[in-house]
Amino acid sequence: MVSFTLTSSEQAARTAARTFAESHLTTAKATYEALPTPEARFQALKPIYEAAVRAGLIKGQIPAPVGGNSTSLVEAAILVEEFYAVEASACLTIFGTGLGLTPLCLAFRPELTEFLEPFLGDQGAPLASLVFSEPRGVANWLEPNAPGLQTTAYREGDEWVLNGEKIWATNSAGWDFRGADLGCVVCRCVNEDVVAKASNPTDLIMVLLVTREDISRNGEESFQVIKHPETAGHKAVSGPHIKYNHLRLPSKNLLCAPGTGAAIVTRSFEISAMLVGAMGVGIQRAAFEAALSFAQDTRGGTVPIAQRQSVADLLINVKMRTETSRFLTWKAAHALLEGPGEHDQRREHALLAKLHCAEAAVQSVLDAINAVGVSAYNTELPFADLLSTALVLPIFDGGNVGIRRRALQELITADGYQPWFSSFGEA
Repeated sequence: MVSFTLTSSEQAARTAARTFAESHLTTAKATYEALPTPEARFQALKPIYEAAVRAGLIKGQIPAPVGGNSTSLVEAAILVEEFYAVEASACLTIFGTGLGLTPLCLAFRPELTEFLEPFLGDQGAPLASLVFSEPRGVANWLEPNAPGLQTTAYREGDEWVLNGEKIWATNSAGWDFRGADLGCVVCRCVNEDVVAKASNPTDLIMVLLVTREDISRNGEESFQVIKHPETAGHKAVSGPHIKYNHLRLPSKNLLCAPGTGAAIVTRSFEISAMLVGAMGVGIQRAAFEAALSFAQDTRGGTVPIAQRQSVADLLINVKMRTETSRFLTWKAAHALLEGPGEHDQRREHALLAKLHCAEAAVQSVLDAINAVGVSAYNTELPFADLLSTALVLPIFDGGNVGIRRRALQELITADGYQPWFSSFGEA
């Protein structure tokens, strides 16, 4: 029997998330909205991040087998929904650290414990970042005979030398813009012996661990923030344009050797795809609640506008999308860990959740705006914020057009594809 009833643990996670959101996220916008720059707004939220560390929300994103508290991706989806229904900017920094640690957790080896330890405590404000996207784009990073990643590394003695520019990587510059506590930097090996043996771009992809101490040891010229982009939504998130310049790293900082990095990066973004689905659920939930509340007003008529069929139809559409988005996200979260099938089959629902929920969130906010009418244009109501937040979901974390739909195309057109195996586990 299929059950969508939350377990006691999942219900407790939901209650804890709501409590944290009410205590810390409801006032976050007031903390940063008057500040003039994205970097100032980001830094203003450090106390909220410190509270998240104390509440175990960083350790809670680390799998239990490597020392964290996470045992269920469904609980992670619940957490993301609860937070995104309240305030996106403040919580994306928290979830950005979770994404930043994902490659390390997936490729973890005991000798890498020192890199994970700062995130297992309950004090401070350690930031992690998955440093992947580049100014010229990464949708075609594994296409044969294409330029591929422009961030490169080469082995020189017992060190790796890192060069290149990255952008949009949440938390990548740290609180003081001298580097995150840990960056998982995706790059391309350019050592001649490795290149000579490579038969496709995947053979060259690697991941290096970069710490603040590494940057400090190399000096100011080794790491530079070129620009803090001003964005339409997520106004207090740091995803700057950065540059590595002959940054020397000890050999122990190699997380994924050339040829093994692409699979770890792809799996990391498949987990985050499901979490973007949960972001879409949270946004739709907030839009529905705000529009429904507004629709209790008669707006000069004889009955609440929610009783007008045109308005009710819009509200019903938002509610349907929210519920279907949530169930698809929970299915994706369950499937990633529990199956059925092998990894390619397990990841299908995560890709579907990213696509559906991201696009549904945009449409649901637009429907809510139309239900409310011109009053939705007033920034005293949440709809403008919700729309600017929703707009990024289809285009970040692997754009729906450039990456996610292409990944699904590869799945459904592959030889031997079984259309409903990921749902039922049957041939």
